[in-house]
Amino acid sequence: MSDIWPSELRVSKDRQRLVVTFDDGQSFDLSAELLRVLSPSAEVQGHGPGQKVTVPGKRNVAIISMMPTGNYAVRIGFDDMHDTGIYTWTYLRELGERGDELFSAYEDELREKGMSRDTAEKPR
Repeated sequence: MSDIWPSELRVSKDRQRLVVTFDDGQSFDLSAELLRVLSPSAEVQGHGPGQKVTVPGKRNVAIISMMPTGNYAVRIGFDDMHDTGIYTWTYLRELGERGDELFSAYEDELREKGMSRDTAEKPR
């Protein structure tokens, strides 16, 4: 079990952001786009090393649902119908602490593959 516990998960009114506050007082404002393109789902991460895909065209994705998963995570649903990512408290904390670095790497992947944050196409 994780020692990291959220004290609040709050989706913004426009559904574009998730604010996660942890019991140690740390709070992170995560974009829906970041959460979607870095989803911990097998659809994005693959089932093994080297299977991760880059998901383009999610600049305006919105959060439409959040369902608790046990006492260790939340399943987030997006308006593009992706809802298989189970975000552990530890992973949400990592996204909060390293989100800028991880998103920058995602943008680099998009450029390398000739993809865009604005144009939806098959992930690769």
